[in-house]
Amino acid sequence: MQQIHFYKYQGTGNDFVIMDNRQGQYDWLTNEQVNELCDRRFGIGADGLMLLNKSEDYDFAMKYYNSDGRESSMCGNGGRCLAAFANKMGVGDGNLYFIAVDGEHEATMDGENWVNLKMQDVDFVEQGPLHYYLNTGSPHFVKYVDDVQAVDVFDEGRQIRYNERFASEGTNVNFVQPFENGIFVRTYERGVEDETYSCGTGVTAAAITFAGKEEKEYVVPVQTLGGQLEVRFTRTGERAFSNIWLCGPATLVFEGQITIG
Repeated sequence: MQQIHFYKYQGTGNDFVIMDNRQGQYDWLTNEQVNELCDRRFGIGADGLMLLNKSEDYDFAMKYYNSDGRESSMCGNGGRCLAAFANKMGVGDGNLYFIAVDGEHEATMDGENWVNLKMQDVDFVEQGPLHYYLNTGSPHFVKYVDDVQAVDVFDEGRQIRYNERFASEGTNVNFVQPFENGIFVRTYERGVEDETYSCGTGVTAAAITFAGKEEKEYVVPVQTLGGQLEVRFTRTGERAFSNIWLCGPATLVFEGQITIG
């Protein structure tokens, strides 16, 4: 039996188990154990699990697992929560530079609970008659709908995620409705295999597809089931976007100890 000291964070309802692994003390964790820890009935309960790892070249390294126990691609809300946790642990000076599976990231703190996370540039957006498809650190299918509250996100999202094109690698699926000067986004996440309250890379992807044709800086307010986010970016070409920032709250829920076999 092994003892784990963990922290639970959430960013607009997207929740994560986090451990400080800078001494490598949790390197023994298996995929099955990660899955158990994320289980909402038999574990702590979370959409994913992250390790704050040591890095020689950056303030820290981010290791992210989906709740199914498998290492996954970039998680935007996870990156914001891990940056808030690193800041709480005394890492950096409020400006954080870290390495994740999709490359380098920068994060800035606005107080203790608001994190601005710089995402990777996007240099290609596929546009079909009824959808967009792009990668914002994770792959995202974006579909605009008339009434986002009426969508059966689980069934419709699952059908797209497991269709012939995406079944092997999987994709996240976002349903988007414009409102006022922003958008409302609901997301089916691969690896969780369900709707989550919010998805950072999905919100980023949706905001990019919402941009006008003019090459300039855009600020897009985004509503999710779990709260409000903001995406800032510059359109630099027909399908190119840079200086992309995902901004929003990242909050410590609780910390504790758990024993796992």
